[in-house]
Amino acid sequence: MWQLRISSWRLRLRFAGLAGLCCLPVFVAGMLGSPMHAAASDRDKNKNSSRAVTVRWSEQQPGCTFSRGDDGKYRYGLWSGDIGIILAVDAREVQIIRHRIEPIFGLWLTIRYRGEDSLDVNPEGITLQFVKHFKVEQSALDPDEYSQKIQADADAFDDETRREVAKHPQEKEVRQARLQEYEKSVNELIEFLSRNSLRAAHLDRATTEVNGWLFFNTKSKWLGGWKAQEEFVLRLPLGNKIFEFPFKLPREPGELLLQKRP
Repeated sequence: MWQLRISSWRLRLRFAGLAGLCCLPVFVAGMLGSPMHAAASDRDKNKNSSRAVTVRWSEQQPGCTFSRGDDGKYRYGLWSGDIGIILAVDAREVQIIRHRIEPIFGLWLTIRYRGEDSLDVNPEGITLQFVKHFKVEQSALDPDEYSQKIQADADAFDDETRREVAKHPQEKEVRQARLQEYEKSVNELIEFLSRNSLRAAHLDRATTEVNGWLFFNTKSKWLGGWKAQEEFVLRLPLGNKIFEFPFKLPREPGELLLQKRP
């Protein structure tokens, strides 16, 4: 009798173990079909599909050019497939920054397309790396958002000036003159950003080129005093490629490239 009960108990355990094993594929299948696994799978697919080919400018590579212009700018050219890019940057850009009302780094871009299909250009994805400053990367400034920020700063400065004049009437002329000069510079910068900034564009056989200025903020705790020679890397995602432009300012140590008078 006891042997019979023990055998029956062992038999139930075996069936229970088999049932657990039978449920294991169902559990795994459930996990594979779960939203968590689907999301991970989608991420893997996106990673694979988003892997872009990096095309790096080098003077020794075919399709790459460099020139020093009479306008005091370095020009880097790169053609890859149906896409051509010209980067123009003032040789004295690092020195010019300190004379602007805002510490922004500027460069000029021309993007050309000669393909049969189309190419979308979006400045939002363009970045500038400051190699000698912890390799900090700054995204291109949105001209409209930045203009709003500049205008807000000007309004705040106006309010501050009014308060200070009320406290110190004898300083009225000096402070108002300073305010007018600042507002003039702000208006000029906002107008420049509005008219000359690189904008999002759709290039095709009808519209083959877009160009404009890009600006990057240098107001960061990681960007300290400028070096005698600075190094940068500009990165532009276009199509299924990432274009990289490594450049130095000045290009050669101690080089002085001045704008020639006409």
